[in-house]
Amino acid sequence: MTLLTLPSNREEAWRWADTAAIAGAAGSARVGGDPVHDHFLDLPGDRLLFVDGALHASSTLLRAEPARVAATTHALGGRATDSAWALRLAPHAVADPVQVVHLSTGGENHAAAEIVLADDAAATVVETFVGAGWTNRFTRLKLGKAARLQRGVRLLQSEGFTSTRDEAELGVGASLVSIFLGAGAAGSRIDGQIVLAGDAGYAEYGGVLLTRAEQRQECAVAVRHAEPNGQSRQVWRAVAADRSQASLAARVEVARHAQKTDGEQSLRGLLLDRTAAVNLKPELEIFADDVKCAHGATVGELDARALFYMESRGIPRPRAKGLLTHAFVADALDRIGDEQVREAFLADAGAWLERAL
Repeated sequence: MTLLTLPSNREEAWRWADTAAIAGAAGSARVGGDPVHDHFLDLPGDRLLFVDGALHASSTLLRAEPARVAATTHALGGRATDSAWALRLAPHAVADPVQVVHLSTGGENHAAAEIVLADDAAATVVETFVGAGWTNRFTRLKLGKAARLQRGVRLLQSEGFTSTRDEAELGVGASLVSIFLGAGAAGSRIDGQIVLAGDAGYAEYGGVLLTRAEQRQECAVAVRHAEPNGQSRQVWRAVAADRSQASLAARVEVARHAQKTDGEQSLRGLLLDRTAAVNLKPELEIFADDVKCAHGATVGELDARALFYMESRGIPRPRAKGLLTHAFVADALDRIGDEQVREAFLADAGAWLERAL
């Protein structure tokens, strides 16, 4: 058996990482069951089903195709070298949504993907993670001039651990919007390195982490403005119940000549129980002098006055807590452009709230 070597919590970038959960998930036994569960949304376009990292089924594959992806040096992403797929669009092409479901049946599995959009191309990708075990994914993204990518990722595994690593490069005027939802019972780590390599690029990278019981989820994302006139938004929300822990680490880097940069970070945590924990770490590293960058980071409980007001109007306390918490997470999920995808993400968050409250 190959020795599993994982980063140490002594390293700052991995201080909140649940490496014990990764090791436990990697060594978990395989579970049975029919792998062809329907976790796809009712959307047009291509569909891919990966089972334990291997392509199990696909619809048309007109645009999504098997391919080799250049490796990364990232500690977890570097393991994902097999069973790769790619989405490549020609200039000015517009693709129907591509859906990818990753089903794990235990143990560890790794796969890589590449999304390359030529100039002025546009695509939507929706990924869903279900099952058990350690599911590890690496995605390389490259967007040409004025290309546009909308991406939604649902982490819904019932047990084990899900880790994702994205490395994105945006060309002149390109736009990337990636929204994540962690609403399963498994642990997770979302890693991202986004580089605005062309003038006037736009990147939005955020989402919602929902934790309960002893669960731990985290994100570690860095957005680098390498050229002028770029905009970035990192809007993250975390809700923690019981004895769980959610951690949000977000960084904005602005190069010396990347003037007129507009970078925003909004990290907010909500504690449903005082035994839970939310860790926030916003960072700004700015070398240019003509920029507009801001960050906010707050952790708190539900507003007691709002709860009292709603109860005084006849709304039961569990229902009032659910409404307030739903509004808190919707702030991040409302940024999903496709209405049907957005409603699916909100429904998953609502189902989590029903269980947690």
